[in-house]
Amino acid sequence: MRIMVVCGAGASSTFVAVKLRSAARMRGEDVVVEPGSASELESLAGIDVLLVGGHLEAAVPALRQRAAATGTAVALLPAVSPAALDGDTALDLALNAKAAAL
Repeated sequence: MRIMVVCGAGASSTFVAVKLRSAARMRGEDVVVEPGSASELESLAGIDVLLVGGHLEAAVPALRQRAAATGTAVALLPAVSPAALDGDTALDLALNAKAAAL
């Protein structure tokens, strides 16, 4: 499964992506996690789940509309500091979003 984590500038998404990769590795989940910024998100093709930083909640409807064309699931991360977000929470959000999209 390919997961893209986006935030405003890309720094927070990198921090979350590292935690998410670690949680996936501990669980034996086969995932590829990429960080990025919402403003530089060109295509959702090939992305199974788009995790959106909580501070970008207003952008979620437009992102969901874009994602519908590619079958990409979209989930909003909790509005907490990336340092406070644990990788298991992010991974659960991604897995649940993917399952709900099937």
